[in-house]
Amino acid sequence: MTSIAILGALGTLIGLIRALPQLLLLLRTRHAYGVSVDTAATSSIVSFGWATYGLWTNQFYVSLATGASGVVFAIITVLALRFGRRVREFTIAPVWLVVLLLASGLGGTTGLGIILPVSVLAANVPQLWVASREGNLADVSLGTWLLSMADGIVWGLYTLIQPDMAIMIFAGLQLTTSSLIVLVKLAHMLRLSRQPA
Repeated sequence: MTSIAILGALGTLIGLIRALPQLLLLLRTRHAYGVSVDTAATSSIVSFGWATYGLWTNQFYVSLATGASGVVFAIITVLALRFGRRVREFTIAPVWLVVLLLASGLGGTTGLGIILPVSVLAANVPQLWVASREGNLADVSLGTWLLSMADGIVWGLYTLIQPDMAIMIFAGLQLTTSSLIVLVKLAHMLRLSRQPA
């Protein structure tokens, strides 16, 4: 097995499971404290954009990982709405859907290759916003965001062997924004642990 196949398989595995901790946490707690429904919806849209890009550039691993992740994020979106989040919280998702449709329709693979790398900002920044504004982050899954960090690392390594500027930029932004979300979650957990019982 080649290095590219190993990294592709690892990236696919992470892509398949990275959103599952958040999904399972929502199903267990049946509420969505601190969860950004806008991030979930935008992540789903962006994941389907990457799946399309992977198909158009003959990168099977990219398509498989992101397509599966897109489905899970769509389910998380529905559950977050069912468990307390509001439709009015959607701000980035509808705009980014239009942006990706225009990029792919007008620019094809090149259009997607230009816009997808920064899409991770559109997807992850709303979670940073919600986390910084809400006091209760109980339902934000640390596991999902740690896996998202690993996602950035693996796809970054992938691009060292299979050069692709779009995936490389995505990987760096995914690692950075996911790390910030992890830090906010850990700070919240530390603050809770220091409160008297």
